Parts: sequence; C-alpha cells; structure tokens
Amino acid sequence: MSSEHLLTFLWLAWLVWLVLAATALILERRSPAATLAWLLALLFLPYIGAAVYLLLGPRRLRRRRLRYDRARNRLVQSASHRLRQDEQTPPGFPDTALEQQLALLLKRSGQGVPAAALDIHLLETGDACFQAIEEAIAAATHHIHLEYYIWQPDGIGTRLRDLLIEKARAGVQVRLLLDAIGSNRVNRRFLKPLEDAGAATAWFNPISVARLRPTQLNFRTHRKIVVLDGQIGFIGGINVCDNHSSFSSSENAWRDTHLRIDGEPVHRLQFIFLEDWYFATDQAPFELAFFPPFSEESQSRFWLQLLESGPDNTRHAISKCFFAMIAGAQHQILLTTPYFVPTEALTAALITAALRGVEVRLLVPHKSDSRLVTAAARSYYDELVSSGIKIDEYGPPMLHAKVLVVDKKIAAVGSANFDNRSLSLNFEIMATIYNEQIAAQLIETFQADLKLARPYVKPGRRATFGQRLFEATARLLSPLL
Repeated sequence: MSSEHLLTFLWLAWLVWLVLAATALILERRSPAATLAWLLALLFLPYIGAAVYLLLGPRRLRRRRLRYDRARNRLVQSASHRLRQDEQTPPGFPDTALEQQLALLLKRSGQGVPAAALDIHLLETGDACFQAIEEAIAAATHHIHLEYYIWQPDGIGTRLRDLLIEKARAGVQVRLLLDAIGSNRVNRRFLKPLEDAGAATAWFNPISVARLRPTQLNFRTHRKIVVLDGQIGFIGGINVCDNHSSFSSSENAWRDTHLRIDGEPVHRLQFIFLEDWYFATDQAPFELAFFPPFSEESQSRFWLQLLESGPDNTRHAISKCFFAMIAGAQHQILLTTPYFVPTEALTAALITAALRGVEVRLLVPHKSDSRLVTAAARSYYDELVSSGIKIDEYGPPMLHAKVLVVDKKIAAVGSANFDNRSLSLNFEIMATIYNEQIAAQLIETFQADLKLARPYVKPGRRATFGQRLFEATARLLSPLL
C-alpha cells in the first residue's frame, strides 16, 4: 500500500470512528454543553481528544449498575426491618413548606425519609476530626467500617492505620475501602500489617494496566465514611492526610467541615458503605449488630437525611437537593465550596434567587489546588456579581469545605463539590440537616471564614487578554471537569 493510500485509509478510519463516537455521545443524552464539549474535543484534537475520550468519556456503567442493584437488593432483604420505610415524614418533623417539600423530593429520589439523630457534632478542623474519629475507633467493640477517597501513608494515615491494627487484633471487625486513584500512594506494604491483624481491605474501581477500561479512571468514590458499631458515623470533606492537620501543615492546613452523627441515620450510612463494599468485593457481609435498634423515646430532634449519588443511577439526588434548597430559599443562601463549576440549572437558580431579593453569598478559595478549576470558576463570577451575589475568596490556606445553608434552618454538609464531577461522575454523600441550631453554627463558621477572605471584584480592564482567554477556555471544558 502506497503512503497516499495509507493516509487516505487513516483519514477514513478516523472519520468513521468520529461518527461512531459522536453517535454514542448523542445517545447517552448528556447535557448539551457536555456533549458539545466532547464533540469539539474530538473534532479539533483528533488524537489527544480521542485518547482522553477513551479514558474518561464513555459512561458504560450497565454492569456496574447491575452490580449495585444486586448489592441493594441483598441488603434491603437483610436489613429492611432495621431501615426506616415510612411513606410519610415522621411525627415531629418540621411542618414548614420548604422542609416538607425538600424531604418529599429527596424521598422520591430514593433517599428515604428523614431520621432523627441523637446528636450531631460539627468538626471544623482536621485535627478535631481526626481526634474524634480516633476516640470513636478506640471505643468500638464490634465493627469499624471506613471508606475514603484519599488516604495518604503519611503521619495521620499511619497513625490511624496503627489504631485499626490494634482494634483488629482485639477482635473487632475492620473493613477499609479506598479509592484506587485518590489513595494511589497506599501500597501493599502499607496495608499488609493491617491485613495480617485480621482486617479486610478493598479497592474501589481498581486500575488494571493489562485491562484498562474507561470507567476505571473516571468514576471514583469521593465519599468519606466511617461507621462504628452501627451507632456512630462520620461524613464530610476531610480526607486522611497531613494536609488537613495544623500539627503537620502548620498555617497551611486546609479548612474543611466534617460531621459526627449519632443514632438512627447511621443505619443508612451503614447501608451505603455496605453497598460500596459489595461493589468492590462481591461480598455483602451482614450481621444484626450492623443495624442496632434505637428507641423512639431516645431520639432528639436533629432531623437528617443522608443522600447518595453517583453514575450508577440517574436520580442525581444531590444535584436536586442543591437546586431545591436554592430555589426554595426566601431570605439567605450561604454556599461554601472549593470547586465552583456549576451546571446551567444551578447557575440560573443562584442568579434568580439573588434577583428576587434573597441574600446570596459564595465563599470559594482564592486559589484552589487546580489552576484549571480556579480559572473555570472565575469565568462565572462577573455574571453572578452583576446579579447581586457576593463572592469572597478565602485564603490561603486552601478552603475544602462543602456546605450549603439556607434560610438559617436547613444545611447540607458532605463530600460533594459544586461541580459537574461531583454531581454526575463521582460517588458522593451528603447530609441534609433540618435544624436551626446546626445551621446557626455553620453560619457562625461562615462569618469567621470571611475574616480570612477578601471580596471578589470584577477585574474589568485589569484582566489581560491571556487571562480572559484562559478562563473562557476553562469554562468551555467545565462539563468535563
């Protein structure tokens, strides 16, 4: 074959592949912006775009959805008598319109009805969070379940691992589930002492070089979950690493928010962990002690709904929760997020809320750990500020908290960022809390964080052409971030 014929063949092969890939993208029914972004990448970056698409683009999750369905069915059959199955919101739940409608929306999105926690503790520094988790682990007598996106084999990670080794040797069941990308610095040598002590470890969506599949890279568990004896749970934004500790990172320690939850909502947290464990291991261990009973008389009025979302289903409960909270707000919206790359719907909800007179304040990092995400975020700021939204840029250090507080009475805290990756691609978890006391504490923290932030001001002519072009390009790629 001559070089001319070879070149013609390659061009035809590329065109056929482009048509097939474009057809697959269109049939996936993503958002128009995401579909167009991928099509442009494939068209104008024929080799780089194709390579990136093959690694990150396809959303072939049918087998994974079936696997999750098997996990859910088995767990529901085993634990249904310990999981709240009410059709209506429980007695004592706030009867105002926003709370009732939000709770109904989340229930119809597959998240169950609100449950009353015995207590909720806010943990707003890494050191306070690690201390609380370590104390709870030390007191555990039956099982310790942990799931993390990032676990580093540094000072904090090693200290926590060694505590788990002690508990495993004492006969406590220990299960540790780590994300294969986020925790890629953890190796076999680090985990072996834990496994030798009797603990079970597993990887979420592990990477196989020999059999690399797109979903291995793109779909991660971004969840941070700890469950102890089925009674105490932790969720939030704090990973297991020295970045969050002021003892290790001094004044550079990341600002973050975590929750300790006591009581009945931990049953759902346990259920979510066991789903993920089954997904990773094809094993769904179940014991009655995983779901201990709680008497109705002992419950306080810390009403809470735990939300899970991920590419395994199309309900997008967390995205719906954010939208409903913002759209339903009457007085105030306070949003803290490290990665602000909103969808068109959430952008419109924020702007509409501000234009109808709601106080909308956004707290973001002055500089996040991703330059591209920072640029994409800033491409939205001018339009938001013009609509009356106040934006403050925190730090340094890095702001990593994910918190939304509405009307001083409803709050959402967890692992999900305000971006497409968290709302569509990652496996995430959030707690929606219907409690004015917790909301007040989070508002107080928001006000304290503002002291370490500075208001964003529209740059106008001060922005160079290069800066504007970079931000515009980053925004174009925002559906892929």
